Amino acid sequence: MKQFEIPDFYRSPIISKVKEKRKIEDPRKKDFSPSLLDFGKIKFYISRHFGFCYGVENAIEISYKAIQENPDKRIFLLSQMIHNPAVNEDLTNNGIKFIQDTDGTQLIPWENINCEDIVIIPAFGTTVEIETILSAIGVDVKRYNTTCPFVEKVWNRSERLGMDKHTVLIHGKYNHEETRATFSHSKENAPVLILKDLNEAKVLGEIIQGIEPIENFHVFFKGKFSEGFNPLTDLTKIGVVNQTTMLATETQEITDYLRSIMLRKYGEADLKNHIADTRDTLCYATNDNQTATYGLIEKEADLAIVVGGYNSSNTTHLVELLEQKFPTYFIKSKEEITSLNIVNSFNIHRKELESMTEFIPENKNPITIIITSGASCPDAIVDGVIQRILELTQTSVSIDEALKNHFLQ
Repeated sequence: MKQFEIPDFYRSPIISKVKEKRKIEDPRKKDFSPSLLDFGKIKFYISRHFGFCYGVENAIEISYKAIQENPDKRIFLLSQMIHNPAVNEDLTNNGIKFIQDTDGTQLIPWENINCEDIVIIPAFGTTVEIETILSAIGVDVKRYNTTCPFVEKVWNRSERLGMDKHTVLIHGKYNHEETRATFSHSKENAPVLILKDLNEAKVLGEIIQGIEPIENFHVFFKGKFSEGFNPLTDLTKIGVVNQTTMLATETQEITDYLRSIMLRKYGEADLKNHIADTRDTLCYATNDNQTATYGLIEKEADLAIVVGGYNSSNTTHLVELLEQKFPTYFIKSKEEITSLNIVNSFNIHRKELESMTEFIPENKNPITIIITSGASCPDAIVDGVIQRILELTQTSVSIDEALKNHFLQ
């Protein structure tokens, strides 16, 4: 895989060495069990796969290239490059300004952008409508387009579905930048509907079967379907794609459920004419991160820490998985660890930061901690969390010694 040029401060002295060892030992990623770093009093189970993915590193490389190549020009990002506060803060510190916030609210009017400006398309991609606006202004939308190739893969699959007269069902969060972009590109070729979760898929299944009145479709799915969508004719031939950061198992669950509905309605012999096989739209990094998280769940530990941006979809899903077994803390950086007893953790259900006590168990030796991060979190930030805990617990084993012992395993 391509090696990207990203600033050195995104890399780490601890995690990079652990990852390199695993890469040498298991280049094909057949083993998703975690790595163990033993500091005596504290033991860390480090996920087999986490941190910057191909799409994120590509986006960061292009963004810093834009900064270097255009010292005398104004540089804008359509919205956050990725969902990580440290990355976005560094980009703004380098003079980049955001045109929109993450939900699409305009921060800088289009009339304030001119053809001499540099506009970076974020890793999530953007809508056809925004591309048209920028092109009309005279901005080159291709020069610094950092759209993840795996997002583009979903768009291409949606296009093929549309060409084959399928309706495109997107498993995603309606207000997420990537889903908005995928919706926009997909509706160029097909009727499109967004499904947030299995519960919404079940409502759709009842409408398809005629259990739920067809009139309720426009009420229940208001704002989530393309213009002119006709549930009477547009739900006879469907294909499911996804926002690439969603829970892969849930996308598959939705697809399997809808396949069972189509099987019940049309029969086995005609099934392929009514639902497409679209498993190839799942992102490799999302799959790997989630599979590695299942590897963490197989271990015994006192707590789990997930590091990343609070608006990061893929990171939130890792929290969902881990909190089923462990006390799980979702933090953006080491600064959220106030003391051994207090941590500021983001509650994904209430969508708020909470001050949690009884963070690190007292009078327990050793303490085993699971740690991972989302695809948009720099390894250096995970390093910082590990080092913060080591400082607070005053472990006797140094980082160099723990790494040396790890490499002897």
